[in-house]
Amino acid sequence: MNAAGLPQDIVFSVSQITDLIKEILETSFRTITIEGEISNWRPSAAGHIYFTLKDNAAQIKAVIFRGAAMKLNFRPKDGDKVRCTGSLSVYAPQGNYQIIVNTMEIAGAGNILQMLEERKRKLAAEGLFDDSRKKPLPTMPKTIGVVTSPTGAAIRDILNVTKRRNPGMNIIVLPAIVQGDGAAQTICKMIEIANFYELCDLLIVGRGGGSLEDLLPFSEESVVRAVAASRIPTISAVGHEIDWALCDYAADRRAPTPSAAAEMAVPLLADIQQNLATYKDNFYNIIKQRTNNARLMVKAFNPESLEVRFRNIQQPLLNRFAAAREALPQNLQDKIRDLRVRIKQNVTVLENASPQTIFDRGYSMVTGPDGKVVRDAAALNVGDKLVITPARGKITATADKIEI
Repeated sequence: MNAAGLPQDIVFSVSQITDLIKEILETSFRTITIEGEISNWRPSAAGHIYFTLKDNAAQIKAVIFRGAAMKLNFRPKDGDKVRCTGSLSVYAPQGNYQIIVNTMEIAGAGNILQMLEERKRKLAAEGLFDDSRKKPLPTMPKTIGVVTSPTGAAIRDILNVTKRRNPGMNIIVLPAIVQGDGAAQTICKMIEIANFYELCDLLIVGRGGGSLEDLLPFSEESVVRAVAASRIPTISAVGHEIDWALCDYAADRRAPTPSAAAEMAVPLLADIQQNLATYKDNFYNIIKQRTNNARLMVKAFNPESLEVRFRNIQQPLLNRFAAAREALPQNLQDKIRDLRVRIKQNVTVLENASPQTIFDRGYSMVTGPDGKVVRDAAALNVGDKLVITPARGKITATADKIEI
């Protein structure tokens, strides 16, 4: 008997022993997590991804099928240290064993990614990432501030791009620690100093590439709040294109690299010169046109033409004045005649409304014992003394009969 409990004289075919190994592995390691470094990362046309996981002493083949590959929340690459969860399998035609990966995360970063997602949701709920907070970048900044390491690759890239695009641009380096302990505090301090002393018109905050752990200071809540609170427009330029940090969402613009941030921030000198030349030509043409117009106007104002122009203006006014003077007496007479007619009409109206005129038509006014005008027979009693006033004189009478 051998160590596996099998008779020593048994002979296996290659397929048999391979099937046996396959059964043992696949039933014993249905779910397993392996941590290692990615090597030979090879995406296929079908969407599957083949690669190798290795450490200093060994390696294992790995495959991520298309469905699982589409769920990855980052872009793995050779050299990344990752943690893969899946099941072991044996590929019989080649006699290789491999891990079929269902999920993958950056080694040691699973908790970090979860923490960053929770922090992102919290800050987003406060409105720190809203587009309404974004400020436009100045088109012609005089001074650009850069919060980064003074010895890192980021500042070298920014200075190189600036020198190429516009050598006259002022760059202020606000030195900060960009990874490790104390990094977040120095980044916040530099942003506050730039704003307090109004050191620049535009602020670039960032660093070169690195691991997720290296970039963590730019996702600290204090840094995100400092970027969002900056009165100076900000560009976040953290890492390379695939890298990200929470300050990317709070900044007014996000650049994929520090070099791209400099491209955004620094206006091209040739463009400025071209614009100035265009403005110069436009101003010259406008001034020339206005000068020519003024010259033509002045030329028209000689003594002879001035007198003719004056006469042309004066004569119509004199004609209107003479016509008005001639029409004035007739207009006054017409006005007086109209007033007389209106007065006569008003007198007639007043006379027709006079009580005496009404009495002259045969009407009389009756007053009762109390001296008040009688308007209703019900107000009188039989025997009441009445005074009847016709057009002329007065009549005293007694009420013998009242009909209502």
